[in-house]
Amino acid sequence: MKPLVIMSDFGLADGAVSAMYGVAYSVSEQLNISSLTHEIPQYNAWEASYRLIQTVGYWPKGTVFVSVVDPGVGSTRRSIAVETRAGQYIITPDNGTLTHIKRISGIVAAREIDERVNRLPGSGESYTFHGRDIYAYTGARLAAGIIDFAGVGPEVDPSSVVELPMDEPRFEGAWLCGDIDVLDVRFGSLWTSIRREQLLELGFKHGDFVEIKIMNGARLVYRNSLIYARSFADAFVGEPLVYVNSLDRMAVAINQGDFARAYNVGTGAPWTIAVQKSAGREPRCAE
Repeated sequence: MKPLVIMSDFGLADGAVSAMYGVAYSVSEQLNISSLTHEIPQYNAWEASYRLIQTVGYWPKGTVFVSVVDPGVGSTRRSIAVETRAGQYIITPDNGTLTHIKRISGIVAAREIDERVNRLPGSGESYTFHGRDIYAYTGARLAAGIIDFAGVGPEVDPSSVVELPMDEPRFEGAWLCGDIDVLDVRFGSLWTSIRREQLLELGFKHGDFVEIKIMNGARLVYRNSLIYARSFADAFVGEPLVYVNSLDRMAVAINQGDFARAYNVGTGAPWTIAVQKSAGREPRCAE
């Protein structure tokens, strides 16, 4: 038995998630099932991709993830399972949900689900709840050891797995520019695409002040010099800061506040962020 971890955009207001759990337990009552989250914004494959990369690598080898964020349910998009470089498995529609896993963790093998075998018995005429009828069922069979990875279906080229557009951080003069990928939802921090090693290339040290600009398309939304902090303890309560998050990416926050709400900042295109060394330290009069 391997752990089975389920993620969706279904929320918990109705019985959809419970139905997927029920299908999995009908395969084996000995399964150990956990939820990653069921609060992905509806149809948002980008955020689903980010939540997978935030989580998958911390689970043991052999763990099976089922991701159901599927605006194309019932269409010709593929249903696939992949094996990560670290040995976890992810079962998902092939709609871009694996973008970050493919680029950052790496995919070593992929298979298209054979729905003639790996489909909930009696569900053959249903085309609107693949999360229950195909993904939860196949994931449970794999986690329970009823099938091995080869039993999922025919092999496909890992390079063919669909990716969403994802810009690399880039230098524009003295500025290092990146995207605002996603929010730390609970606390309103901005998580960006800029990597820690890129900050080191700019010569940043903890305690330095750095200048950031946040743009929504061509419109400047925010510009300020912020402390580059090792942790939130390095900033005063209510003070904005730059730090490196748990994914080794640059993030922007307010200590014990909500940066996204305070400045009405969003994520994804066309939201971008740029950072450079501050021309001068801003006064911190409370020191």
